[in-house]
Amino acid sequence: MPRSLIDAFDCSPEKLKTLVNETVSGADDGELFLEYREGEALVFDNGRLKTASFNTDQGFGLRAVAGEATGYAHSSELSEAALKRAAEAVSTVKDGYSGTLAAAPSGTNQRLYGEDNPIAAPGFEEKAKLLQEIDGWLRARDPRVRQVTASLAASWQHVEILRADGHLARDIRPLVRMNISVVVGDGDRQETGSYGMGGRKSFSEFVAEDSWRFAAGEALRQALVNLEAAPAPAGTFDIVLASGWPGVMLHEAVGHGLEGDFNRKKTSAFAGLLGEMVAARGVTVVDDGTMAERRGSLTFDDEGTPTDRTVLIEDGKLVGYMQDRLNARLMGMNPTGNGRRESYAHAPMPRMTNTYMLGGDKTPEEIIASVKKGIYAVSFGGGQVDITSGKFVFDCTEAYMIEDGKVTRPIRGATLIGNGPDAMKRVSMLGNDMKLDTGIGMCGKNGQGVPVGVGQPHLRMDQMTVGGTQA
Repeated sequence: MPRSLIDAFDCSPEKLKTLVNETVSGADDGELFLEYREGEALVFDNGRLKTASFNTDQGFGLRAVAGEATGYAHSSELSEAALKRAAEAVSTVKDGYSGTLAAAPSGTNQRLYGEDNPIAAPGFEEKAKLLQEIDGWLRARDPRVRQVTASLAASWQHVEILRADGHLARDIRPLVRMNISVVVGDGDRQETGSYGMGGRKSFSEFVAEDSWRFAAGEALRQALVNLEAAPAPAGTFDIVLASGWPGVMLHEAVGHGLEGDFNRKKTSAFAGLLGEMVAARGVTVVDDGTMAERRGSLTFDDEGTPTDRTVLIEDGKLVGYMQDRLNARLMGMNPTGNGRRESYAHAPMPRMTNTYMLGGDKTPEEIIASVKKGIYAVSFGGGQVDITSGKFVFDCTEAYMIEDGKVTRPIRGATLIGNGPDAMKRVSMLGNDMKLDTGIGMCGKNGQGVPVGVGQPHLRMDQMTVGGTQA
């Protein structure tokens, strides 16, 4: 791979810039997005290496934006001929339109992660051996272990963004993830536990023996807890959410509703509420793409805008949205570095990076002790959210009853049901232990997936609806 993706084309850089300029000229915005990506994945399942893959991909996406309309074309062929064909298709969006090209994003000197390719080390054989070792270690720990699935995945992405004015942004983005899932059984009953970790860094931290043993132990612990769990009750309860990964509920039920496109189109439950109280006092929510080595962090977004720490809700008041360039321009706001795309084959749109709620002044113990009868949700699995209404349903993968201020028996099958804006107003206590998830988040929107981070402190939500299997 050449040091510059522009050099991979069969035409001169000057010719390339001229083609981009001619395509975007007369539009409001646009760019040439170039990408080269390597990816590797290994899955060890049921005592054998089930999947081992390595792939490379490269291509470009050419975009012109005229008003609300977007012309977009992409190709895996880095050639002048392919770019000319794309330019002809994209230019049709400008027919009868005359706009003023928006100014280029500001530059940035920040470096949030290194450029080393995490696929290179450890080597393939070492990775396969490690996954086998994890499998053996878990099976030796408890005779109730029936299945182990352990995986390693990594990608190395080289991005260049060229604008019509010649502004060029370049970034190298590493990403790794380890995940361990365990199935335990007792008679006819089986339950699952899992644990994952990752980030924009090398594998070294995660493949260290104490690290993977902790992860495997947590997956086993959760599975064994669920094996002993009783059916969850249904009804209305005070809820305590644990810190870290439970912030995925905030991401889904609130975060998506604060993305610029949904609010510009007035399809979000938060549309038109800027400056209004949308959460309880003390609740502050931010989206921060500038955190070093975090899964959702980017030096700059996929339009070339440097990422930022954007305050969305401050002390309960809605104060901002996450914006790409298109929606920011149409709403008269500033881009926030949230224009993201899955790959060169996709146009950018407003997406979250690392979205989390700031901490308060209560200890987790104080929050739990304040609940007479309620549910302690430690981890979530899948969930469904309706952006327009704000309604959500989330499955708890680890939960317990709280009785007389103490965590008692584990429960299974609990689902948390509510409405995003309403749920935020039910937050009555905030813990002093805000933490981010362990680096496993993946967010889907309009058919595109991007890596993200979530987080929150322990918090109490009053009188939430819980679906369960026991009346």
